Formats: sequence, structure tokens, C-alpha cells
Amino acid sequence: MTQIDVDGLRADTPGCGGGMAHLNNAGAGLMPRPVLEELTGHLVREATVGGYEATALVAPKMEAMYHSAARLIGGKASEIAYLENATRAWDAVFYAFDWQPGDRVVTGSSEYNSNMIAFRHAQDRYGIELVLAPDAGDGTVDPDGLEAVLDDRVRLICISHMPTNDGLINPVAEIGAIAKRHGIPFLLDACQSVGHMPVDVSQIHCTMLSATGRKYLRGPRGTGFLWVREGWIPRLNPPFLDNRAAKWTGVDHYEVAQTARRFENWESYIAGRLGLGVALDYAHSIGMAAIWDRLQALSARLRDGLSDCPGVTLHDRGTAKSGIVTFTKAGLTSAEVSTHLRLQHRINTSVSDVQLTREALIASGVPNMVRASPHAYNTEAEVDALIAAVNALK
Repeated sequence: MTQIDVDGLRADTPGCGGGMAHLNNAGAGLMPRPVLEELTGHLVREATVGGYEATALVAPKMEAMYHSAARLIGGKASEIAYLENATRAWDAVFYAFDWQPGDRVVTGSSEYNSNMIAFRHAQDRYGIELVLAPDAGDGTVDPDGLEAVLDDRVRLICISHMPTNDGLINPVAEIGAIAKRHGIPFLLDACQSVGHMPVDVSQIHCTMLSATGRKYLRGPRGTGFLWVREGWIPRLNPPFLDNRAAKWTGVDHYEVAQTARRFENWESYIAGRLGLGVALDYAHSIGMAAIWDRLQALSARLRDGLSDCPGVTLHDRGTAKSGIVTFTKAGLTSAEVSTHLRLQHRINTSVSDVQLTREALIASGVPNMVRASPHAYNTEAEVDALIAAVNALK
């Protein structure tokens, strides 16, 4: 296991100094000091010299963000677009397809609610068909089952790498290989996985990937990015164009950008873009393999401890599990448990309910669960405190 300087990470994280154990990184991670300073520094710059003038001063840093994102996931800077969140990044490419009645999209039962709403919206608006690939015995998407539902009407495969409330990790490299073999584009929702574990688009064989800044990357809220494989960029027609995504070349003509920036907006959160760039570099400097080792160790400790608590049921699925740990406590609602942990023990968790992954949770019969999600800066003592607090609940 690669060692991490946990004390150094905590000293570098202002949120670790207030006595609150933040175990809600699947919601939003705590920003490290360099990210916070970059973010607030640019806001001061804008207030001091003006927004446009401040942007001109940081042009090299803005450009560097694309290279930082590409380096972290194994892509090219020209394949990166900066957007305000992972959902808008995902939407940007999903709605860039020229959907026709009868077109099919294949997804999994644990797909995130925003994605499922988009599927149903496209179903109502364009007449597409949604196909759910079967799960394997461990709850992950079954690659063989997914391949069995593919036909000449399937135009897109969409899978969440790490569903928001399962703890599982879908076999995306196998799914990517199937998509590549059949010549079907593959859109990967990596909202929970980028910054959480090593992600390499060349190994996954996905065509498009959406990611957020606020979770395991520990960047600012309101930031995210999109990656689109180079050969697919000109094949996608963005649903919206402005003077960032295209150039007005004549009174009656315009040219769409030939890079992934065709999916961007001219007006954007500049301070957030700079903060995201620093967050990407920060994760890279620690090393994604080291972060992943640390998350696996902490989440395994949490699962082992909770499994010994009376009345506690763990709900994580998958053979290989992520750093997201979900559970319920008999006799108490998940909201009661999460609120008690926050108010009485200063431990942040969250509640995952049926609204987030409706298909999977309805099938499981569990409408909601407590979600605890440590990061590399969390300590074993914080994990143990959560276990003890849950164990003492009556």
C-alpha cells in the first residue's frame, strides 16, 4: 500500500481543524488550502481590477486546467471541456446526439436520477427506448447481459462508474471493450470515481466521460469537466452554441470549435475553473493510487466495524467496493441517524434515498440509507468514532 502523509493532508485542509469529522465526501469534499486560496484570491482580483481584466491576468492558469484534467484521466487537453458540474457535462453530450424514434440507450439499474430523468425526457420528446442491462449476482452491471441486449438500434451505452449509494464499482473496462467491439459510443458518468480511484480513459475504452469538481477532487462547487474522445468530437452536435463554442465567421456563417470546447459556455465561473485546476494538480501530486489505497482501507475498516453493530445492515453491493459505505439502523430512519451523528457527535454523513437511484432502491426494498464516505484526509479515529456512535444508538 502506498503511504500518505495524513497529518500533512489534514494540516493542509482548513475543515479538519474545527472538530467536525467530515465523512460526506461523496457529497462534497473539503477543499485543501491551495484550492481555497486560488478560489478566493481570484474573487478578490475580480473585485479589485474588474472581471474581464482579472481573467486576462490568469489566462495561462485557465489554459493549464485543461492539461491538468487530461493528465489525471489519460486524455488530451483538446478533449476536455470545462462546465459548471458533472450533470451539465453529461447533458452536453447526451443531448448532442441526433435522437430518432426507436433509437435505444442501454444503461444500468443503479444509474443516477439526473441521467434517468434525461433518458425519460428523451423518450417523451424523441421517442427513444431505454433498455436496462441486467445486474450480475453482486449487483454490478453484468457485461455479458449487457452485450446480449445490444442490437443495431442501440446508439449509446451509458453507465455510472460508481453509483451514488451502492458502494459498488461497475466493470467499466469490460463494458468499454464490448462497446468498442460493437462500435457503440460509451458515456461514462465518473462523478464519484474521478479523484476517488485511478481512472484512465485509454483502459476503459469509453467515448465520453463526465466528472465533477466538488466531490473527491475536493474542488469548488459549481465546477466540472467533460472529456470526449478526439474522433467523436466532430460527430456530436451540441444542443447550445454561443461565441465560446463557435465563431461567427460571416453574416450568415459560423464555425463550431473543433475541440471539446464546442460544449462550453462563454460566460463561466473563472474562479472555480482556477480552483478546479489546482484541485486536479493536488490530487495528481498525492497520487491517485495512494488515494485509492487509503480510501479502500478506511472504508473496509468502517464496513467491518458497522457489521458488528446490533441492528445495523450494510447495503453496499459489488465484489470490489468503493469508499462509499451505506447502511441502516433498525428502529431508526436514516435521516434520524444522520442528524444524530451530525448534531450529537459532529460527524457529517448524508442520506441516500429512492430519488437518487430509484430503480435499484425500489428493487432492494430499502427506500433510504445512511451514506458515509471518507477521504484520504480522514483518520482511523474518525471512522471508529462513527462506528461507536452508531453502535450506541437505540
